[in-house]
Amino acid sequence: MDSDGNRDARGTHANPVPRPAGPPEVPSVPPRPVREPGVPPVPEQAPRASSAVAAWLDAARPVAGPGIWRHGYHRPKEIKEKLAPVNVAGLLIPLVLAIGVWSFWQQRVVPFQFVLLRMFTPDDWWWGGTVAAPKQVEGRTVALPGADALLFYDGLFFVALVAAVAMLGSWPAIVRHYVGRLRQPVRALVAALLALLVLSLVFPDAFPGAGWSAVPVVDPLLSLTVLVTDGYDLMASAVFTNFLYTVVTLLVVWPFARLGAWIPYGRGLLDARRGTTVPDATAPDRPRSQWPALRDAGQHEAADLLTGEVAGGRMNDVDCTRVEHAFNVARDGDALAAFRDTVLRRGGAAWTHPSGARDLPRRAARHDLLAGQVRIGRWVAAERAPAPYHDAGAALGPDVLGTSLLAVGPSGSGKTRTLVEPVTEALALQALTGSCAVVAVSAPGSPLGADDAFDVVVRIGDPSSVYDLDPYAESDDPDEAAAILAEALVGDLEAGTQGAATVLAQLLGPFRAVHGCFPSLPELRALLEGEDAALIQLGEALGASGDDLMRREFETRVRQTGTPGDAGRALADRLAVLNRPAFAGFFDGGGPGRAFSLRAVAQHPLRVRVDLPECGHEEAGQVITRLVLAQFHAVVRKGGRAHSAYLVLDDATSAVTTESVRRIQRLRSQNAGVLLTLRSIGEVPEALHGPLYGAVGCRMAFCGISTWDGSRFAQTWGTEWVETTEVAKHTVFADQPMTRAFHALRKLVTGKAVTTDAVTVRQVERERWSASELAHAVPAGHAVLSLTTVKGEHAPPLLVDLRG
Repeated sequence: MDSDGNRDARGTHANPVPRPAGPPEVPSVPPRPVREPGVPPVPEQAPRASSAVAAWLDAARPVAGPGIWRHGYHRPKEIKEKLAPVNVAGLLIPLVLAIGVWSFWQQRVVPFQFVLLRMFTPDDWWWGGTVAAPKQVEGRTVALPGADALLFYDGLFFVALVAAVAMLGSWPAIVRHYVGRLRQPVRALVAALLALLVLSLVFPDAFPGAGWSAVPVVDPLLSLTVLVTDGYDLMASAVFTNFLYTVVTLLVVWPFARLGAWIPYGRGLLDARRGTTVPDATAPDRPRSQWPALRDAGQHEAADLLTGEVAGGRMNDVDCTRVEHAFNVARDGDALAAFRDTVLRRGGAAWTHPSGARDLPRRAARHDLLAGQVRIGRWVAAERAPAPYHDAGAALGPDVLGTSLLAVGPSGSGKTRTLVEPVTEALALQALTGSCAVVAVSAPGSPLGADDAFDVVVRIGDPSSVYDLDPYAESDDPDEAAAILAEALVGDLEAGTQGAATVLAQLLGPFRAVHGCFPSLPELRALLEGEDAALIQLGEALGASGDDLMRREFETRVRQTGTPGDAGRALADRLAVLNRPAFAGFFDGGGPGRAFSLRAVAQHPLRVRVDLPECGHEEAGQVITRLVLAQFHAVVRKGGRAHSAYLVLDDATSAVTTESVRRIQRLRSQNAGVLLTLRSIGEVPEALHGPLYGAVGCRMAFCGISTWDGSRFAQTWGTEWVETTEVAKHTVFADQPMTRAFHALRKLVTGKAVTTDAVTVRQVERERWSASELAHAVPAGHAVLSLTTVKGEHAPPLLVDLRG
């Protein structure tokens, strides 16, 4: 039935998701649009939301990291890094020293200034002595080659001096620090001004009013040309000099072009000028309540109708998400015409869930269906948490649940209340939108949610149960059915399931060949125990059918019955826990309810809840849990589903086996996931601890776990490199009598010896969370959660306040 909106838990949290005030009424004839289809004119400003649902649709949902609640999320402002005074001093001191060194170089007073020059040039270019005094050389076109060599030598020293100042003073890093964070076009303009400043030092004659001399850059290159060609002909060529000036200009401008990002900025301007379909940057974004995606696809009539439905309060968040999901499916499948017809015919009630429900009867958690998230708490602004997670909402969605989640915490730590129930409620809501199916297995005596929040409720052992559970998951393959039953019955035993599956297949195949169906569990138990009446009856039926292949298969099983190592006895013992009077009528198709096959979850977005039997049947509950887990793995194996599938196990005790861990690893590629909760990792065989933590992508440690459980999380989460600062105080021992007197007087006044601090900063490898921290430093109502999305994005293990 459609929700009437009166039973919803309104006002129980901040900014509750709006829903219709009354029952959504679908008009028999939807209103026609008031204008012809076409691209609507861009308004001067984005229209305001006309209803609470419209405001919820139009709310900002920026892209954020895994596990961050996106509805209304605001990215933290980047803290601008400030340069320390020591950096400013490091910038200026090399510059002052370089000016002094260059001045001494020009005055020719630097010791051994011309040693390199005299070493690499002929002696007849210079007069005698240590000073490089050019000498006229006879017989050469260039009469004074030493003068040109001296000028080139000065240019080399100037370039080396500038490079040393830039490196020692960190000039490139400082310039990028200030200029790189500017926005375009200011960044490009500032870089251009700096380039002009440097060019004015290289080519002062090109800038009117520049009264200084040119730095030695161009003249040394011209002198090098004279020395190489032994003449002035090339230097007198206008073509060569212009080319040389162009190369020098490009070499000077290129670093500033990269600093100002001129090329990307220019490409953006050209693309904006040449593009014919680029939207106007000044036009406001169309709000989501106006259904812009439909309008861009040409579905203006459907968009106008849905806009009116939202504005009139006839659609809630489930309706909006369901229609948007249907539109995405239709667009991918090239079925927009059928989408338009359905919307115009049914309005906001289009593609309603087969149950007819358009909302849950009540909600306890906070949901954002457009983002597919449910909020479970708040990320604590701790030191080890990245800045985007500080005080942001903690949320889970299909993007992380698709990698499966393992939660470990003792009884009373809040696993069911703060994790399992909100996730189950969120998946049930998403099932109403047609995007997923959910199977929730409740712990004994604590059902997950109300009965009317699910389509199918299977109460094992309750005579009033409407549904029974098909132990074979509606399979028609004896081998598949045998593998499912073997995993459920003896999957937790060390012997494994391969031999048990073979034994079951040797009985299920012949029985189905004769009767056209699989045996009920009591009949199967009789065959496994080797009862003469059951074996003789099946053998005679096989002989009459003439199926020699199945007869040989059955005879093989008969010969193995009762032999040492026969797996049939263990299977029969486990079946005995389900063949109790409390379960009379269940698992055989003859009970009060019709058998429900879990295979329907792979075909329809169903909401299924399985209630385990009450106390006194713990072993039966464990077998049923393994049966549901094995069936879920079997039914989601086949691809081609339009929706995802999820399994929630409120108590996964004894459900984790070697085969189930292997299959959990493959669920991510099968568009499915599981949520497992354990009171302690000790409930899992020790050999499976590592594989289990590696199979799931999300791990959650609740407060109160033991150090032994915490050590498993610590090993899984690994280590990280952190910077530590150690300060050691050393006593100062003076040698001079006057200094010792001052130190003694200071100690007499302050009562402390004179010390000096020795600061050591180093990188060390440290555990993200140690076992001791997980056991003793996690406050009550908190948990440590790490996430991995189906796309491979990671969120480190961070502290979550489950009460926020």
